[in-house]
Amino acid sequence: MTRAANLANGELVVGLIERQVRALVDWHAPVLADKDPEPLHQMRVSLRKLRVTLVQFGPLLRLGEPLTCRPLIKTGRRLGLARDLDVLQERLHQRLLPQLPDAEVELLQPVLRQLKRERQQAHLQACEQLRRASYLSWLAQMQRWLRHPHLTPLADEPLAEWLPQWQLGWLATLFVQPGWRLEQLRKERHREQLHDLRKQIKNARYQLDNCKPLLGRQSRRAISGFKQMQEMLGELNDLQVLQQALDDQLPGALANDLPQLHGLLLQGEADCWQQWRLVAQRQNGAQAYQQLLGSLQRDRLRARLQRRSMILYSSLQRAVFCDWRTMLQHR
Repeated sequence: MTRAANLANGELVVGLIERQVRALVDWHAPVLADKDPEPLHQMRVSLRKLRVTLVQFGPLLRLGEPLTCRPLIKTGRRLGLARDLDVLQERLHQRLLPQLPDAEVELLQPVLRQLKRERQQAHLQACEQLRRASYLSWLAQMQRWLRHPHLTPLADEPLAEWLPQWQLGWLATLFVQPGWRLEQLRKERHREQLHDLRKQIKNARYQLDNCKPLLGRQSRRAISGFKQMQEMLGELNDLQVLQQALDDQLPGALANDLPQLHGLLLQGEADCWQQWRLVAQRQNGAQAYQQLLGSLQRDRLRARLQRRSMILYSSLQRAVFCDWRTMLQHR
């Protein structure tokens, strides 16, 4: 926290952008090679984090028209389809198939082969996007910008001084929206709300994580809480997507053709909803918002006090040095 008290906005944001751009470069070849699903997942996460950072610290940045977020959005979507299919296949092969009778496993073989074909096609589309001149040009321009960053005067301000200006808006939007009442709703009728809430929680988590140098223990706990909620809502979404994929490819109804698998999916969904209800009850919108806001304000105040103390200490040091030098000169 001592260094964070004097951390300038520009120093922080350039470091964040540089880290994510380097990650995109490092994951590029492994994603194209496709020997493991993890690089694709990590590259997609880096794309999201970079987008959040560019929007979050937008008032500090002078990027120019070519460096918009459009290539990041398009690339993220292409990678997203392949990643979703990776998740479906992993859930089926590692978590569900071992629990099924042989008859259901046999009936699932055509579905598994079709999912594999779709994933291969999705990966080809992702690779096509990663090789596009528009994406590679954007990446090269961002690397050039990082060598000589162009920033606004706000970049010289300490993070602690500017923090509340951009924290208040997105926190209020997140906590007071009706999505927190999803524990009372049926997922099948409110999938869009569920998806939007998950995206907002993810953005909140990444934005808080970007400011980690300034955050105290309570605010850092909020990051872990957001991650837990994001994963929980992701689990619900994955279960629904899997059920839809199976319904689309099976000749008959899922409940009739694969009763054991259908039961496992329903049980998994019920467990997720039960966990979400507990979390949603604890995260009473207005109360949780006030608690986190109060924690962030305390972090900011602590950093400001530390910064003033450091300035005062430096001033005293200079004064003592000047007195000492003057004394020596008069001897």
